[in-house]
Amino acid sequence: MPHTPTEKKRVLTRVRRIRGQLDALEQALEKGADCAPVLQQVAAIRGAINGLMAGVLESHLREEFVECAGDRDAASGSIENVVSLVRSYLR
Repeated sequence: MPHTPTEKKRVLTRVRRIRGQLDALEQALEKGADCAPVLQQVAAIRGAINGLMAGVLESHLREEFVECAGDRDAASGSIENVVSLVRSYLR
């Protein structure tokens, strides 16, 4: 979760943009749009969601490593957390 006001604003802006893309997709589907533009919109939404996920994940990882920088045992636990997060992200 973004913790600084700047990060929070950036993430919320991305979420609102994704919501706009989803609204446009819904309208296109209701109007019976052709498959190609619908598929392009779905791909764009998927890319936007992946970008959002990557940004939030990056923020989280940076926080974890900063907190554990001085404690080797804690860093080892954080590394395991990172591995777990990456695995769940890649499923």
